[in-house]
Amino acid sequence: MTSVEREFPSDLRAARGHFPGNPIVPGALLLSETLRAIEESLGARLSPCRITFAKFVYPTRPGDRLLIEFSGPVAGVVRFSCAVGGRTVLKGEVKCDAMSAAK
Repeated sequence: MTSVEREFPSDLRAARGHFPGNPIVPGALLLSETLRAIEESLGARLSPCRITFAKFVYPTRPGDRLLIEFSGPVAGVVRFSCAVGGRTVLKGEVKCDAMSAAK
């Protein structure tokens, strides 16, 4: 299992309208940043890939520090989970055909 950390700025522009008075990091941005952090850690591109599973368990807020843990790729599959303060906020899996072909 590999771990990577990311922190969302407290003034995250994408969260301003999502939701007024109770801002959260949009799920698409959370997932995108998670995949980018995994790519950087692996030193390899995940795309093209298919997100085979993604579950947003708890909101992520601007200013949160995100702990991303992942395993793989095994047969082109990368499994990941993200937590803030020990609480899971996202878990999922991506299938990367190019990585499974290269193995």
